[in-house]
Amino acid sequence: MCLAIPGKIIEITVEDPIMRAGKVSFGGILKEVNLFCVPEAGIGDYVIVHAGLAISVIDEEEAEQVFKYLADIVESQPEGDA
Repeated sequence: MCLAIPGKIIEITVEDPIMRAGKVSFGGILKEVNLFCVPEAGIGDYVIVHAGLAISVIDEEEAEQVFKYLADIVESQPEGDA
């Protein structure tokens, strides 16, 4: 099973079209992400990231819905299993 999660682009660190990259925030945790597949994405946009590669742009509402689903999953776990 593959898991892709949303994150918010905080900074574009490499502008080169082939090596385009940026810092993406995942709930405050910053990771360097390859942005090659989403040339239209800019600072403040939400992207779906899988294995360090942004694969699509999503709107803030959709990203917030995913965050809610993830929080619901964590909350539904028995104590000690999360």
